[in-house]
Amino acid sequence: MKPRIIYMGTPDFAVEPLETLIAHNFSVVGVVTAVDKPAGRGQKLMQSAVKQCALKHNLPLLQPENLKSPDFTSELTALKPDIIIVIAFRMLPKIVWQLPRLGTINIHASLLPQYRGAAPINWAVVHGEEKTGVTSFFINEEIDMGKVILQKEIAIAPTDTAGIVHDNLMRAASELLVETLNAIQTNGNIGIEQSAMIADEELKPAPKINKETCKINWNAPSKTIYDFIRGFSPYPGAWTTLLKNGQNLLCKIFFVNYIVEQHNHTPGTIIVNDNNIQIATSDGFIVPTDVQIEGKKRMRISDCMRGFSFSETEVVMQ
Repeated sequence: MKPRIIYMGTPDFAVEPLETLIAHNFSVVGVVTAVDKPAGRGQKLMQSAVKQCALKHNLPLLQPENLKSPDFTSELTALKPDIIIVIAFRMLPKIVWQLPRLGTINIHASLLPQYRGAAPINWAVVHGEEKTGVTSFFINEEIDMGKVILQKEIAIAPTDTAGIVHDNLMRAASELLVETLNAIQTNGNIGIEQSAMIADEELKPAPKINKETCKINWNAPSKTIYDFIRGFSPYPGAWTTLLKNGQNLLCKIFFVNYIVEQHNHTPGTIIVNDNNIQIATSDGFIVPTDVQIEGKKRMRISDCMRGFSFSETEVVMQ
């Protein structure tokens, strides 16, 4: 008999694993997701990706504002879950994660104990990692530090953006989730303490990203900037500030090529060619291919240059 599952998640990353549970005929007795939030110019209430999936499959849906509220915990208890699955959701209070008899598991988008935190996909790419993966683990009092159940590794290609890695990990998470549930059903007393998995390597965190996090430092080496830009592409987008005719314009850069070579330009200097631009770094040049200048849509640099002159435009380094 398959366990009764409550599934908790919100964004796109959590949709494919839920679809996989349904396709494998697991018993999903309830779905918990974020409340509808206003978005866009009209501030229309938008449903989360997981809510849309739950409605499509007519699954019981809960959207609590307060995860500690007695009403919410009573609703969870009434569903009699054997296990709770958490993928890309909020931090759970103990009264929730200790409820099911088989425990509460999380699928984290990294090879724990590396990249604990809110943005593991972005930081793995920013740091130029050649591999990452997904990890299933039991939730406990400490964030991302519970016993590891299983892991699945994927390669990161040198040209992969965070968006590409996200999609690859989403598929890996779906496969890992089914394997994890089967392993728990076969032997519920499983899991390895993360302290036993830590070797001599430095543990890299994956903290929450804000706007300032994504600002490009043109004094860095070209390869570092290249990884930085693809690590925040397509969202939230690495950015710099351009000074044009006395006006500061935010410019997001989504993908680039890079050149390592000696030069005498100050980092941040823009060199204009016929169909592209180069921006000087400490050891070469960044060659943007996809950009979005404030007030305009994202476009190829060649198209951007038809309507925006980079001549006499400077990068603001502060």
